[in-house]
Parts: sequence; structure tokens; C-alpha cells
Amino acid sequence: MEKIAVIGAGLIGRAWSIVFARAGFAVSLFDSSQEAASMALGFIAARLPELREAGLLADAPEVVMARISLAPTLEAALEGAVYVQENGPERVDAKAALFARMDDIAPKSTILASSTSGIPASAFTKELRGRSRCLVAHPVNPPYLVPVVELCPAPWTAEAVVTQTRALMERAKMVPATIKREVKGFVLNRLQIALVAEAFRLVADGVVSPEDLDATIKHGLGLRWAFMGPFETIDLNAPEGVADYCARYGKLYIDVEREQTPIELTPELVGDVDRAMRRELPLDDHPARQEWRDRRLMALLAHKAGQPD
Repeated sequence: MEKIAVIGAGLIGRAWSIVFARAGFAVSLFDSSQEAASMALGFIAARLPELREAGLLADAPEVVMARISLAPTLEAALEGAVYVQENGPERVDAKAALFARMDDIAPKSTILASSTSGIPASAFTKELRGRSRCLVAHPVNPPYLVPVVELCPAPWTAEAVVTQTRALMERAKMVPATIKREVKGFVLNRLQIALVAEAFRLVADGVVSPEDLDATIKHGLGLRWAFMGPFETIDLNAPEGVADYCARYGKLYIDVEREQTPIELTPELVGDVDRAMRRELPLDDHPARQEWRDRRLMALLAHKAGQPD
């Protein structure tokens, strides 16, 4: 089995371990905290039977679990790895230091990728001798249930590295989306930020309550977006496709966009939304709701897997 090194055993690292192990890779998981690493193994062991029951695990849970091992050191994790998925702290200084170590330790052919949600690879790889093998592979939480992964190279990342990473992700049953140049927040987060910012604005302007805003998405836009992107959505919403849609609604888009100036997330606005969320979901119930979310994602993913593309 080809070896994948997963560095960092938090929420994202343990999820990546499931992604690669169920695809048949040998996974070497390392975290500087032994407690975090042990907790990750416990989480994985609990999730694999559920994935099997949902039809999302081809092999028996014990077979997949046997592919994952804890590495005692960073050096041991990187030894012989063809690919590294880093999941360290979301700080430029921390990533720069970790990537410098990995660049010194890992075999020269090993691809070094980061799960960062918004830091461009150029910010923490520019001083590395092996910077051409570095890129961002940004997943959606949790990646073992949400398959899209954004591949964002730095200006100096070798084209072959992006190609190889894309092929590896496809083998792991992920859905890679290549970002052609670095932009703050990549693509998924920019889209999410646009929607969430407008959601805050509508609440701040007294247009809608947080509860009804969420209902509009989960019982409206979210249903279509579970299997179509925004361009396909508008293409199907007019008899002659995208051009026809824009001819019909283009002026509305322009008028609304002109109203959408940046919204300040003031303590008062955030507090209003937070209080509304706490009425619906006390913080003590967060862990149970997160597990509910993951099981709903399992069911949705299993349903989509059985449908024609």
C-alpha cells in the first residue's frame, strides 16, 4: 500500500485518515499530543461501523482500521510517504515552521499539502527549497462525508504536483476542484462568506429572523444545491438557459448587488443571532447535534451515491 502521512489529529486530521484508509492507503497519523492522537483513533473506530452500515465503506471496519497507525515522531510519519496532508494550527508562523521541518525530512518526491481554510500556500512555503512540491488541499468539514477538496497551488507549485494530487484525490473518492490562482479564502469560503454576510445583513435590517433565514436555505436553496451548482441552477430556471435567465433577472441582480455593501459584524448583531441560535440549540447540546449532522450527511451521501449523475 502507498503511504499517506496525516499530520495533526484534530477534527480534520482524523477525518482525512478515514478518507485515505477507506481508499486503501496506509495512513501514518502523527500529532504532537498523544492524547489527541488516541482520541482520533477512538473517533475513527466509532465512525467506521456507521459508514459501513450506510454503504459508504467497501471494506470491513477492522480492515480499514488496520491501515491506520500512530507515528511516534514526525520523522516516522513522513518516512516513505508519497503524500502529506498537514492539519496544524491556522497560523502562518506555525505552518511555515512545520513545512520547513517537513521539507527537510520528507523524501524529495513527497507532495506536501495543507488543509488550511484560508492561508495561501505562498505565505508559508516561499522560503523552502522544495517549495515547488507544496500546495493547499482545502477540504470541507468533515471530509470523510463531504467530498469536495480545493486544490490551490502557490505561484511556484509545479504543475505536475497539482496533477498528481488531483489524481490521488480522485483515487480517494474525493471531488477535487482546482483553483487556478491564489485568492483569499479560496472559492468555497468566498461563496459561503457572501451568503453568510447577506444573512447577517437581512437579520440586522429586520427583514427576517435567524430561524426563518435558516429555514429558507435548508428547505429552499439547500435542496437544489445538494445536487446542482449555482450556474446549473439558473441554467435550468429559464427556458433558454443562462443567457435567457440573465436577460430576465440581470437588472434585479445589479440592483440587489448595489445594496450589498460590506456588513460589520458588531457585538450587538452577533449577540442577537447567537441568542437566537441558543434558543434553538443550547451549547450543551452541540456535541449531540454535531453527531446528528454527520449522520444526516452520511444518509445524504449514501442517497447521492445511488443516484445517476
